[in-house]
Amino acid sequence: MINTLINRAKAALRSCKSRKGQTLVEYALILAFISVVAISVLLALGKNVTSVFSTINSQLQAAQTSH
Repeated sequence: MINTLINRAKAALRSCKSRKGQTLVEYALILAFISVVAISVLLALGKNVTSVFSTINSQLQAAQTSH
């Protein structure tokens, strides 16, 4: 009876440990996916942001030379 309880407790502890590792891997995969998406969005928007800043810079230079 006691041996059965001890064996069940050991099995429960082993399953908890494996779940923690599994959860860690899942979080790492989610973090990697979010990182890839964020980098691709920043790369896609980078060209547009550069264009906007170039326009602002040219407008500021035009305003400076007219005064």
